[in-house]
Amino acid sequence: MSAGRVSEGAGWVSWWGFSPARNLLSLGEKLQMNVLLVGSGDPRHILKTISHMFSVLQMWVIESSMDVVARQLLLLYITCFDDEFIILLKPRFLETRKSAFKERDELARIFKLWIQQTSPVIMSKAWDYRVRQHLGTRYDSKKGCFDWDLTMKLHEKGCGVISKQQYVQWRGKGLAFEMREGIYQTTNPTLLSTRVFNKVHKIGVRGYWGDIVSSPYLSFGIESDDKKLLKTQNGQHLNTAQDISFANLQELFRSLSSRRRRLSASHTDTEAEEAPTLSHQKSLTDLMHLSGVSVTFLPLDSLQKLPQKQKYRHYFNSVYFSASCVHQLDPMMGQIAAPDAVLVVELAKYILDLNKEQEAGFAETVANLALKAGFEPWCEGASDGVHAVFAQQKK
Repeated sequence: MSAGRVSEGAGWVSWWGFSPARNLLSLGEKLQMNVLLVGSGDPRHILKTISHMFSVLQMWVIESSMDVVARQLLLLYITCFDDEFIILLKPRFLETRKSAFKERDELARIFKLWIQQTSPVIMSKAWDYRVRQHLGTRYDSKKGCFDWDLTMKLHEKGCGVISKQQYVQWRGKGLAFEMREGIYQTTNPTLLSTRVFNKVHKIGVRGYWGDIVSSPYLSFGIESDDKKLLKTQNGQHLNTAQDISFANLQELFRSLSSRRRRLSASHTDTEAEEAPTLSHQKSLTDLMHLSGVSVTFLPLDSLQKLPQKQKYRHYFNSVYFSASCVHQLDPMMGQIAAPDAVLVVELAKYILDLNKEQEAGFAETVANLALKAGFEPWCEGASDGVHAVFAQQKK
């Protein structure tokens, strides 16, 4: 009998990444930075980078699914307008004008599905189906499997802050962050997508097709600049991954809020000096430059087309590839990377269904692909096993 399907664990849709949020400007920042993200899955890197930036920043995002694009737009919009904070970033920094018309139509279709009164998918059944497919004959002892993945894999990889109670609950039911007591019965439509099983007849099934093993705690819940949050007592962490995620996001929002106030004050002073020449109607470009940030979602198939456009020749100062999209890293990347560009690639450390040999093989593949694209290992710091960092080869 089958012991399950390894590929089921990571899923086919990247609702979140397999690595913590990273400031993509930490290895160097100029007065204006152009950053390309390929397959990041969620806006964790976008928000982390914006919260630490001091320059004009243009971020370009390519995803493999319009469902992921729609969810990223929603999460960024929520971040911009939170009742507990001031306006952090103007919503007009979210640009979709580069997307093809059919992809705009697809976005509209997805948004309409979200606002329907009832969902055709019962999340508990969709989740249980995925768990059964993944574990196979081990399903009857699933709690033991969950505990093994936590203690022998995640904890061994340094994620001791992920508690057994929270992880097992997420693995069993899909509920990762329980912010208050209550019964969580409503399906989250933003985590649903359609998977096509028969490409000839285009037969698709709507359900949950994301990660069911590694967990969403990785984005903000396993690292913190505040070392108090990582304290242990008698070998046990005092805070859980949920606690740390909440604290990290609060700090990130505070940083964004502080940055917004500084920019607003600076703009007010400039506007007072230049009042006679300013128009009463601000253009979209003006508003983007007011915040200093623009985020542009490019069409799904645009990565191979960028080198053909003169505008993007040697354009990007920082390029990020997720583990799920590393196969798209090819020699043409050297044509759109700036001479001093930094390439950051997510590794497979937290893809738990891979063994140590497969994880090492993945890292080797990444290094070979980067080399063919004209990049060499970043010599100023050792790899942390989570991301591989490369710099343009010196000619």
